[in-house]
Amino acid sequence: MSDKPQTQTPTRTRALPTSPSPAEAAPPRAGTVWLTRLLVVGLVLAALNLRPAITSLGALLEEVRTGLHMSGGVAGVLTSVPPLCFAVFGITAPRLARRFGPGAVVFAGMVAITAGLVLRPFAGGTVAFLAASALALMGIAVSNVLMPVIVKRYFPDRVGTMTGLYSMALALGTSLAAAATVPVTGALGGGWRAGLAVWAVLGAFAVVAWLPLVRRRGASATGAGAAAGGGPGAGPGASGETPALRITRSRTAWALGCFFGLQATGAYITMGWMPQIFRDAGVSAGTAGVLLAVTMVMGVPLAFVIPRLATRMKNQGPIVVALGLCGLTGYAGLHFAPAAGAWAWALMLGVSNCAFPLALTMIGMRSRTGGGVVRLSAFAQSVGYLISIPGPTLVGTLYEHSGGWGTPLALMAGLMVPQMIVGILAGRDRTIEDET
Repeated sequence: MSDKPQTQTPTRTRALPTSPSPAEAAPPRAGTVWLTRLLVVGLVLAALNLRPAITSLGALLEEVRTGLHMSGGVAGVLTSVPPLCFAVFGITAPRLARRFGPGAVVFAGMVAITAGLVLRPFAGGTVAFLAASALALMGIAVSNVLMPVIVKRYFPDRVGTMTGLYSMALALGTSLAAAATVPVTGALGGGWRAGLAVWAVLGAFAVVAWLPLVRRRGASATGAGAAAGGGPGAGPGASGETPALRITRSRTAWALGCFFGLQATGAYITMGWMPQIFRDAGVSAGTAGVLLAVTMVMGVPLAFVIPRLATRMKNQGPIVVALGLCGLTGYAGLHFAPAAGAWAWALMLGVSNCAFPLALTMIGMRSRTGGGVVRLSAFAQSVGYLISIPGPTLVGTLYEHSGGWGTPLALMAGLMVPQMIVGILAGRDRTIEDET
């Protein structure tokens, strides 16, 4: 069975989908087999670099605070910077893609990530450290938005497979940096600067992989017209694109943005607070860390399976509900038997967190054109990351004032309900072009 999304049946209230331009329908003729394979490698390497800048810092945050004489308040701000940067810088991706092409922007993003990771360990103070971190996060933000666009652009008949592949690589990079940073730091002498800098090597590999792609495809594959999703001379009537501001009129776009934000909220809360929940229940610190790793590692195989399954379905609502029920089960278990069923709850929450690759897949399926995917990806991720910012802080505040996990867990479980509702709306068999 093909990974290609099901063709929509026109109705009297829906305009017939226009045929994609040749540039949309298939990779450029200049792309040889080896270049296509190199593009796959480039996607995987880029995805591997989209989280180590964040999770490696989390593993060494206490050492960084001590080394830079950073106050607790500033350290708290530092932990909320990633979603803020994703929202602020991600919204610039469509304009950059139209001007330079999505491939060139992803390449620049890999350069920015690598440069930020190289400069950050040598920062002499908090301001310089934050600036270098922001540089890396800027590269991550634009790459976050454009990865679904690259998939839609070059692999239109394999959206599920390729989204699953890079989602799996993203989950692997997240888990690898979280688990390996401390041991690698110890092997390099115990200094936090070396432990953070080592991840720039992974970024350098991505830069090397994308350089020939950008040089070879610069004129034909990543030109401004192609990046915008139409061909030369393709206007709204030719490509089915919508004006830039009209995406705010799409209910599907808003539903997808809210779904993205609520799943991100759950993921950040889980990563930030789940070990503490287990430790307060009497689980040892070492075991609590392993349980978090289990939750994160669950995303590696499922991030490949879920997008492939999603593209075989006209409506992704059932997957949304199944993931949501896993989340509700996990939170209920953490409330009633956190220690006795710890491994089961970690697995359930790991499955629930796979709403992230599902959201990325739906971004690629909810527009008929490359330009539409650019705008939808930027809109949904920017709105989503803005929604996710207060979640971890709110949970921490409730925990501090209530003296236990009953109220925070009730909030976390309660958020799963609107997540399922907006996910069902976002998963309906329609595109943003139908609504705008």
